[in-house]
Amino acid sequence: MFQLPSPIEIRSINDITFYLKREDLIDSEFSGNKARKFYYFLQNDFPHIQKLVSYGSAQSNAMYSLSVLAKIRGWKFEYFVDHVADYLKNNPHGNYKAALDNGMKIIEKVGLIPRDYSEEVLFIEEGGRQIEAGYGIKLLAQEIKNWQKEQGIVELNIFLPSGTGTTALFLQKNLLKGQPQGIATTVYTCACVGDSIYLKKQFLDLEKDETMHPTILSLDKKHHFGKLYKENYKIWLKLQEQTGVIFDLLYDPLGWRTLLAHPKVFDKPTLYIHQGGVLGNESMLPRYERKYEDIEGSGDL
Repeated sequence: MFQLPSPIEIRSINDITFYLKREDLIDSEFSGNKARKFYYFLQNDFPHIQKLVSYGSAQSNAMYSLSVLAKIRGWKFEYFVDHVADYLKNNPHGNYKAALDNGMKIIEKVGLIPRDYSEEVLFIEEGGRQIEAGYGIKLLAQEIKNWQKEQGIVELNIFLPSGTGTTALFLQKNLLKGQPQGIATTVYTCACVGDSIYLKKQFLDLEKDETMHPTILSLDKKHHFGKLYKENYKIWLKLQEQTGVIFDLLYDPLGWRTLLAHPKVFDKPTLYIHQGGVLGNESMLPRYERKYEDIEGSGDL
């Protein structure tokens, strides 16, 4: 059902040329890394499962993709959140509305992570942070290996922003396996949720061997997830103007700000992974436009 392998294009920003892996083009409903993370659950049979359960934020990309998975499989879908804002309840939009349209039952219970279920329930961690995610990310790693070989690239740097860090971790781990002598592929990432210490803990929960971990880059200034930053909006507009590609407004702006703050990464051919998630822009963009209505185009960038 997916368009694989996802294409790799050449783009540039600020006169820096880079490769862009368009994971956002894999599928309209399993966009980007969610197609990879949940590939295992689409490719295997689960005859006893009747209900899917997960948790996270009320505008999560994973929440929407899981609602599609449940709909395809004919499962009930329960999604736990700490809170749903009254405005969102009264004006459903973005991932929240799309998931509700797919039959999601949303449950507000502060601090509850519901794991005590029968064998008829499939429980998926927030953002798909679990071992099964490695199934689809292994395919992503192989696509990159094949492309790197075709291009004759000896040393390749890869960058992608992280939430749980699952994609970055499994990608680095699989790229390190079976690489020919003399070929090097390094995965860089940044923490969008929490800080670098939090992200490192997420890596360790899934892989104790730190030699398999991606390299974490960061900015000097602390970043609060979901908060509106003028710098994020400006880099997002610049990316769209200079590359012709629409990026996610929640993760990619911080990713690009971090990457551009570490220009030595570009000393080697660099591949940026577009992980999709642009449906979430439906809720983020109006907030940015209201707050920073003075920013309109390249003259303000």
